[in-house]
Amino acid sequence: MSMHFSDVARQAMADGAISAEDVLALRRAGWADGQIAPEEAEAIFAINHRLDQPAAEWVDFFLEAMGEYVVNQLEPRGYVTDEQARWLISRIEQDDKLHSLTELELLVRVFEKALDVPEGLRTFALEQIERAVLTGDGPTRCGGRLDKGNVTLAEARLLRRILFASGSDRPAAISRREAELLFRLKDETLGANNDPEWKRLFVQGVGNYLQGFASDSALSRDRTAQLEAFMNDTSSSVGAFMGRVVRSVGAPNRMGKVFGRKASTPSLDHLVDQARQVTGDEQAWLDRHIDANGVVDEYDEALLEFLAEG
Repeated sequence: MSMHFSDVARQAMADGAISAEDVLALRRAGWADGQIAPEEAEAIFAINHRLDQPAAEWVDFFLEAMGEYVVNQLEPRGYVTDEQARWLISRIEQDDKLHSLTELELLVRVFEKALDVPEGLRTFALEQIERAVLTGDGPTRCGGRLDKGNVTLAEARLLRRILFASGSDRPAAISRREAELLFRLKDETLGANNDPEWKRLFVQGVGNYLQGFASDSALSRDRTAQLEAFMNDTSSSVGAFMGRVVRSVGAPNRMGKVFGRKASTPSLDHLVDQARQVTGDEQAWLDRHIDANGVVDEYDEALLEFLAEG
């Protein structure tokens, strides 16, 4: 950590405030070599814990710097390691709260930036979102508020972003665990002054789980590292050889036949139609969750209408 970075960080922690000029200085000092050093990341989190009302310039810097550090610091870039996930969780839990929701926004950004995140971080993120919706209050970055016991527009938007992020349980789709989170929040905020976006998210999210279709999922970080090492092995020209093999898959030979893929592979439309059919297990799951609060409420009715139309 450079002396200038250290000086600015020390002053900010002493004052409990940081100016736009200080943020610019931290940017220049911290990213001079294109990397955030571990001690700089520690200092950035420490500053954030000291700021009662962080300015927009600081929030932008914090999110950008910490998102880059957690997601892209280690190779292969784009994957969050178990070590980085544990570090992030420990720093967020350090003051036993999500500081002005900047840290919740960071979790959302990490899920959006990463191709895959460890299971522990997924669980932690969902727990933090549920806690923030049910008990949190304080300004969000976009000027909305988190109010206890109801779902605001700001909360619904944060939920939507993390549930459909590339690093969620099922990229671009909702998992059973995430659908159960939506049902819990629905039951615990029923009758509250919820924003209309919350009902839309609930219906679309649970409907996506029951009828959704995901054609593929991201490779794990370890598997990606193995593949990169394999393809970069030039000792026996294995990379070049495999490159030729990959390019030949699906290409017709001299007889006009295609090797490397099955001709009987189901069409995408057929797979989508299959996914839209609610299975017996899914129906039993839905019945249990609708019956949980003893009534078929307005959210349940909207969900059932959505499923009937599908």
